[in-house]
Formats: sequence, structure tokens, C-alpha cells
Amino acid sequence: MTTTGEEDTAARGGPLWWSRRRSAAFDWTLGFVSAVECAVEGVPFAQDAGIPVAVGVVFGALAGSVLVVRRKWPIAVVLVAIAITPAQMGFLMGIVGLYTLAASELPRRIIGSLAGMQLVGTLIVTFVQVRQSMNRGSLTLGDWFVPFAAITTSLGLTAPPLLLGMYVGARRRLMESLRERADSLERELQLLAERAEERAEWARGEERTRIAREMHDVVAHRVSLMVVHAAALQAVARKDPEKAVRNAVLVGDMGRQALTELREMLGVLRSGGSGARAASVPLVAVAVVEEGEGPCLEELEELVGQSAAAGMVVELSVEGEVRAYAREVEQTAYRVVQEALTNVHKHAAGAKTRVRLAHRVAEIAMQVENGAPPEAGSASSAGLPSGGNGLVGMRERVVALGGVFVSGPTESGGFRVSAVIPAS
Repeated sequence: MTTTGEEDTAARGGPLWWSRRRSAAFDWTLGFVSAVECAVEGVPFAQDAGIPVAVGVVFGALAGSVLVVRRKWPIAVVLVAIAITPAQMGFLMGIVGLYTLAASELPRRIIGSLAGMQLVGTLIVTFVQVRQSMNRGSLTLGDWFVPFAAITTSLGLTAPPLLLGMYVGARRRLMESLRERADSLERELQLLAERAEERAEWARGEERTRIAREMHDVVAHRVSLMVVHAAALQAVARKDPEKAVRNAVLVGDMGRQALTELREMLGVLRSGGSGARAASVPLVAVAVVEEGEGPCLEELEELVGQSAAAGMVVELSVEGEVRAYAREVEQTAYRVVQEALTNVHKHAAGAKTRVRLAHRVAEIAMQVENGAPPEAGSASSAGLPSGGNGLVGMRERVVALGGVFVSGPTESGGFRVSAVIPAS
């Protein structure tokens, strides 16, 4: 698993400027080896310089130990290596220091300048050493060997650590960039997941509301009519057996219609399956209910007739040229009228009711208005409950299609429900 930038920073636990203890141990080891090397090389330096050997050893050990701070001050390490190059000391420190400098985040001009200084210093020292060796007779090659050896040695001690350090530094910067991008992507994904969860929760709430509204439309109207017919059946069972039989038939038909619609909705809910598909069941259910074989305006006359059969004095009037509308428009118009008639059965049983439907150029308008209910026909006698969600559901349906919904009591003591829905 890739370590992110925040985790890498949190993992720092080394002493002083070291990010890890093993890095500190490695640098101390390099410093010790470099100090030993320079101390050994300090012996011939002291002899050539005419100073005590102990002084040369101590000087070499102190100079070589500077390699310990290579991560903190790489420029100082390279400068010390350049300074002791004429004394033929610090080869390890020069190589490691130049590598560390090239891998650092310092500007390229500084790295190039110090690398050039070290290259020139090594070139001069090597040139002088080889020339002296040839003059002493240690080397018997031609004069061409002096510049060749100087150039080869200086390039061999400078170019490899410089190129390797630049490669490691570029790779490190690339990894840090990738870590930052990974952190950014992780935060974005987390934010997207949170937003998706919020949208899913909102969608679930919306779907639950829409399904509840559909169930209410299917059940409330027909069950209300069944209750009204059952009350009438109880009242006329002994006085008028024929009318009681007709009411019983109506109750049975309405019950079967309600059960059929409920089975269709429940079948859609069950068909969603389980697991990942179950999350999309509400959406599928509502889509099928709204886009499937739902009610339309052609069935409005039958709807009014059912209320009339239940004893309501109801009149239907249609204005304008009858035409077809979009499925959701016709379903919404039908449901508004249906819910309004259901409310009349619940709250104003026996009241005279008028249903108006107007087909206009760019819209369809409907109005259901009932008069004041007679005292003897109160809704409480039928025992019809009210959940208080009917008007809310009608308003939501109409507004969702860009329409206008208005409801309220009339001056005569009745109630009026009006809605206007765009035709497209």
C-alpha cells in the first residue's frame, strides 16, 4: 500500500533532523568511516606538510566526520570535501556529499557550481599527482597520460554520484507528487462518497414519499367508498334487500379493484430482488406505477359514477376540446379529482359536489367543489379516518409538473380544490 504524505510525516521519529532512526544510524556510520579514512590519509599529509602526525590525524578525523551532517547541510559537506582535496583527503566524503547535494531540493545552479568546483579541484590535484609521479620515475608512460589520467579520474569521482543523485532526487520528487495526488484523490473520493450517500439518502426519502402517495391514492379512495357502501348496506339490509345486494356487489368490485392495484405495486417491489438491486426497488416501483398502465382522464366519468353510486350527489362538466395528454399529466389530474372526492366522502358526506374539467390551449384545469354537508350525513357516522396527507400529496403532484394548486373553504361552508397543470 502506498504511504501518503500525511502518514509519511506522522511516521517521522528519528533524532534531530533525521526522519527515521535507521537514517541517523546510516549517516553516523558513513561519518565514522569517512573520519577513519581522512585520519589515515592525514598521516602522509602531516609528513609532507612538516607538522606533527597527531595533528594531521586529528585534522583528518574532524574533517571526515563532517559527513554526518550531509542531509542537513549538503553544501557544507561538499565545500569541506573541496577544501581538503589538495591534501588528498576525503574521497568518500566528496562522492557521498556530491550525491546528497544532487539529490536535494537546492537550485540547479548551486548544484552545478559546486559540482564544477569539485571537478576542477579533483582534476588539478590528479594532474599534479600524476605529473609528480612521472617526474620521480614511478610512471614511464608518455606525456599524454597525464591529462588523460586527470580527466578520467576527476570525471569518475564526480559524474557518477552527480548523475545518480539527480536521478534519485527526481524519483523522490515524483513519488512525493504521486503521494500528494493520491491524497488529493482519496479526499475527493471520500467527499464524493459522502455526497453520494447524502444523495442516496435523499433519494430514498423521496421514493418513500412517492410510494406512500401512490399507496394512498390506490387505497384511500376505494376503501372510503367501500366503507360508505358498507354503512349503506347495513342501513338498508332489512328494509330493501335488492339495494343491499347492489351495494354488496359494489363493495366486492371495489375491493377486488383495490386488491388488483395493490398486487401490481407489491409485485413490482418484490421483483427488485436482493443485494445491490434491492436499493433500486423504490425507484423501479414508482417508475412502473407512474409510467405503466395507470389511471387516465377517460376513466374520470367512471370515477364520478362510483361516488354517485355511493350516494354522493355529484355532477361532472367538461369544457373545451377533449384531447390526449402526457401520461403523468393525465394521472395527476385523475388523482387530484380522486383525492378531492375521497375527502368529500370523509368530511362532507351527503354534500352536493361539482367536478369541472377544462381543456385549454396550453393547460388543463380541474376543480372539485362541494357544498356544506347536511347535519345528518356527517363523516363521523361512517367512521372514515383521515391521515391529513391528501392535500399535501395533491399539491406535491401538481407542483412537480410545474402547475398551480389551491384549496380552501368556500363562503357557503363547503370546500374547493382547484389545480392547473401545463399540457406538456
